[in-house]
Amino acid sequence: MALPPPVHSGKVRDLYAVDDLLLMVASDRVSAFDVVLPNVVPDKGKILTALSLWWFDKLSDLVPNHVVTADVSRYPASLAADADALRGRSMLVRPLRMVEVECVARAYLSGSGTVQYRESGAVSGVPLPAGLDEASRLPEPIFTATTKGGPTGHDEPMTYDEVVAAVGPDLAAELRRLTLAVLSRGNDLAASRGILLADTKVEFGLDADGVLTLGDEVLTPDSSRFWPADRWAPGRAQPSYDKQPLRDWLAGVDWDRTAPGPELPDEVVEAMRQRYVAAYERLTGEAWR
Repeated sequence: MALPPPVHSGKVRDLYAVDDLLLMVASDRVSAFDVVLPNVVPDKGKILTALSLWWFDKLSDLVPNHVVTADVSRYPASLAADADALRGRSMLVRPLRMVEVECVARAYLSGSGTVQYRESGAVSGVPLPAGLDEASRLPEPIFTATTKGGPTGHDEPMTYDEVVAAVGPDLAAELRRLTLAVLSRGNDLAASRGILLADTKVEFGLDADGVLTLGDEVLTPDSSRFWPADRWAPGRAQPSYDKQPLRDWLAGVDWDRTAPGPELPDEVVEAMRQRYVAAYERLTGEAWR
């Protein structure tokens, strides 16, 4: 692409300044343990962009979002030369002053939540009943925030009181309400497609008028755990529509989790692509092009 250097380059997305807006471009890069791996997963950026746009529309009555347009024909003239490269994997978005809290909601116990629960009987300070196991359905969904990076470079759990201390009581309450609302709407719709939404991470920011706004991506396999409902069985790890083939393969690889990371076999890359395609098709009811 002929774009200038990005103002921010993440593990899988890049941001470019365009007039008074931002251009968000989703790459096909894949990461593990905060390391970008050598391979790309074909179509990944396009699939996640299309799925986010679909969800932004489904959530628009709950919370405003940052999308201006994903139609490259409506992009500024300065981007015309990059139209083909940007089509399908980019969104023109409003800049937000991002809230420095990762907002997570959980309907099931899994991942780092299971680790915390086994250590303390709680997740991010939220006490849970005894006797739960990996993939157990929680009595009710819970809000479990984390830091963004923190001193270790990894997200660290935050109690709700810590969120209040970081952003104030009113904003903390609204973050919790909206995060749980997104999870609820996502689970209602996913359930009608035979899918369980175990948990999700969402990001919010304040727009120029101070309105709390949904940003980044939303309810994709990179930010959420989606499980086939007919295969759900508490007490074990669940099959899921995400990077599970990558995690399974890495479990048998001697790697110290530093860059550049191991080269992935073609079959692992293709298996991941198929998971992303399956998530898109099951959730939206549309065939991936």
